[in-house]
Amino acid sequence: MSSTDAEPITDRLHTGSWSANLEQPEHAADRELLVEQAIEAVRHTAEGTHVNLVTHGEHGHPDGYLYEALREAIGGIDVTYVDRCGCGGHVTRVFVRDRQ
Repeated sequence: MSSTDAEPITDRLHTGSWSANLEQPEHAADRELLVEQAIEAVRHTAEGTHVNLVTHGEHGHPDGYLYEALREAIGGIDVTYVDRCGCGGHVTRVFVRDRQ
């Protein structure tokens, strides 16, 4: 499945904290799609709130592939690892301080 075939992670600006599910089979098969949709999720999160990015366990700990990509794509964020899910995925909280 290409990134153009994948369902968007969201289609609106979230003005409260929320969670983005990046644990679908298409995310397991395509790390680039997972990173792309994680960036979009953060871009759709309002200042002063956070998004919990729930990433597929297939790619391992998100520090190895996601955190730097988020910081390079988006300024004004704090990235914090929360925990491993019971299903094997990982939860990362991205707090949006300000839109730069």
